[in-house]
This record gives sequence, C-alpha cells and structure tokens, in this order.
Amino acid sequence: MATVPPVYCICRLPYDVTQFMIECDACKDWFHGSCVGVDEDDAPDIDIYHCPNCEKTDGKSTLKKKKNWNKQDTGQSTDIKAVQNGSQVFIKELRSRTFPSAEDVVVKLTGPQLSMDYLEENGFNEPILVLKKEGLGMSLPAPTFYISDVENNVGPDVGVDVVDVPKQTDSKMKLKEFVDYYYSTNRKKVLNVINLEFSDTRMDGMVESPAIVRRLSWVQNYWPDDALLGKPKVTKYCLICVKDSYTDFHIECGGASVWYHVLKGEKIFFLIKPTSANLSLYDRWRSSSNHSEMFFADQVDKCYKCTLKQGQTLLIPSGWINAILTPVDCLAFSGHFVHNLSVEMQMRAYEVERRLKVKTLTPFPNFETACWYVGRHYLERFKGERSLPAQLMDRCLRSVSLCPHVARLEVKSQSHKHKGSRPDPPYSSQPLQE
Repeated sequence: MATVPPVYCICRLPYDVTQFMIECDACKDWFHGSCVGVDEDDAPDIDIYHCPNCEKTDGKSTLKKKKNWNKQDTGQSTDIKAVQNGSQVFIKELRSRTFPSAEDVVVKLTGPQLSMDYLEENGFNEPILVLKKEGLGMSLPAPTFYISDVENNVGPDVGVDVVDVPKQTDSKMKLKEFVDYYYSTNRKKVLNVINLEFSDTRMDGMVESPAIVRRLSWVQNYWPDDALLGKPKVTKYCLICVKDSYTDFHIECGGASVWYHVLKGEKIFFLIKPTSANLSLYDRWRSSSNHSEMFFADQVDKCYKCTLKQGQTLLIPSGWINAILTPVDCLAFSGHFVHNLSVEMQMRAYEVERRLKVKTLTPFPNFETACWYVGRHYLERFKGERSLPAQLMDRCLRSVSLCPHVARLEVKSQSHKHKGSRPDPPYSSQPLQE
C-alpha cells in the first residue's frame, strides 16, 4: 500500500521543489512564501519567522540587524581600499578570527559505517568526516608519494590551471613549471593547483575514490561505456596547494557532492548550510560586482570551521557553500559526484550556477546529459517494474521530473527506437535550447 506523502503550509499540499518555502520558528511547519506573503528575496533579512497562526501567540516575525556588506566598511572614509579575498592581509585576518566548530554539523563515521544502508536511513545532508581511511574502499599512493611523483606520473609538459591566490585569477602553466615553483626556496607568489584531473594518466591506477562514492555516482552507474560523449572527467583531482592558498566561497559545479582526502599537510574548510536563506544570500553576494572584496561568511548567521588533517577524508553534500584555506603546504585528492540522494539540491544549485553564469575551473561537463541518462534508466526500469516500493518510486519520479529536458528527450528516444537504433543524448555540452 502506497504511503501518503506529508503535507505542509496552510494549503496542506505535498512538498513541491519548484516553490520557495519558509520554516516557522515556533511550530516548525513549512509554508509556501506565496501562501503567507513572504517573498524569497526578502527571506534572508528575516531573523525569526512566525506563521500567521503562531503570530497570535508568539508575536510577529522579526528582521535581522543590518550588516555592512563590505567587511572594510567601518563608517570611515570611503577612500579606504577594500581588502581582496586571498590577499596577505585577508589571510592574516582570517587566521585570527574564530568560527563555530563544525562539531555541530559534521557527522563523524568510521570507514565501515559509511555505507548505503546508513545513507538511505539517515540521508546525506551534512558533511561526513572519516578520521581513518581503513574501511572506505579507497586506494591511495604510499605516504612517501610527493609532488615530484605527481610530475613523473602525470607528465611534466601537461598544462595545468594555476590560481594566483592574492589576485584570485587563473592562468596556464606546465606542470614542471609549477613543481619548480613549489620546490623553490623563495616563492614570490602564492599559487594554487586545484583541478588537475588525472584519470587519463599513469596516476589513475594509484588513486581510487571511496567505495560509497562509486556506489552513488550517476556517471559511474548510468553513463554508457559506448556513448558518443565520453564520461565527464570529474572523479579524480589532484590538489597541490602551498601555504596560505585560499579558495573563496562557492557551491560545487552542478550541485555535485565532493570528497577530499589529505595525503600530506592540512586543509581548513569554512562550511555554510544550504538553507533557502543562505542560498539567496549567496546568489546576491555572487551577483555583486565586488564580491571578491566581501567575506561571504559575514552575511550569514553561522559559518562552521572544519579542519581536515593528514590521513582524513571529508565528504561534503550537495549545495553546501564552502571556502578552503590551506595553512601548510598540502597534497590532496578529491572528486565530484552527483547522485540520487540529493536530486532537488543538485538541480537548485545547477540553476543558480546557470543563472549567475558562474565560470569555474572545475566544471561538471555535460551535466544535463548525465541527467538524461539517469532519467532514461528509470523510465526503462518502470516499464519492467510494476511493484516498486513507494519510497523508491517517489525518489525515481523526482529524478525523472527534475532532469532537464528528459520528457522531450524521451519522446525523441521513442522515435529512434522505431528506426532500430539506440538514442544518444545531445552532442553539445552547452545547455539545451527549447
């Protein structure tokens, strides 16, 4: 017998991912903004929200105290030059600040505990920290592996994207040139390599992502080996970061989840929950022409600090807004993955990315094509499965309904089948045009 979906708001309708909702701080129920007269753009300014019923007993909603958008705006002369995120002054200030501990939001598990059973029961909505790699099903180089070994196994002439941290700009260098810089005794700049994808190199066989990542990954499970478009290369990145490297606040490309493992050194993550209010603030901050001179953590109620030490692994769910500081020279590995447990958030983050026209060094190529393959998989499965469990049915329907253009493409696939050929998704990595 199918379970009845929960209902919300004064309209008592089921959750709809396309509609903005706000939570009442008194009764903890959720309400459509359109039903209670709250605009999504105004929600970030609300400190405590009370629904129409709770207003009668708990009082009216209250607004937050206004914060200065520019962290350098102290009421003094406007001639004071703003501090660029990533500059030496910024890094010094960042190191001196205190943040709420990530203990409140990060779940600590052992490798064997991080399983599909655990995630299906508890969800994957909070970062997961694994202190030891044993039981993760992950392959890594030996502890003696270092930067020169990366060069030897990837190739000295391979071009890499290098971030000039103080300027937050990027350029191209040969890997050999960056390695020479890394080992130099007088580094005149702070340079950062964060997107060296190495799946087509000799280093590919040395690194394998955690088993749970491979179990969840859409690309790993649904992308056909014989597809005309190759699988997106987003699963294996090498991060070579020198002391004081900084990556400003961002949402991972395509709303993907991400795994990190520190082989040598240490990383500090600044984590912000992907609430509706925080995502709206992020949208506003990222749209600002001078966002690189504003510390986004100052715009939200809480930004959590999580230190990832050598030998530890961190998994960050879809939509979490994060920045990264490297306090000491560091060699790490990471990868992106999209999956069924975060469909709604992935789609929302992807739409934010498209709307803001965000350019990233680590894009998720052919994201819509990946969605198409997932949608096709479930549509074909429905044809053969007449009695799927209600919970799985609901998740599958969400996947299909949220995949961009999947309905239109399924119609195309039927016409291809009449011709006796297997349909392939659009050939272009650009967003499809209606």
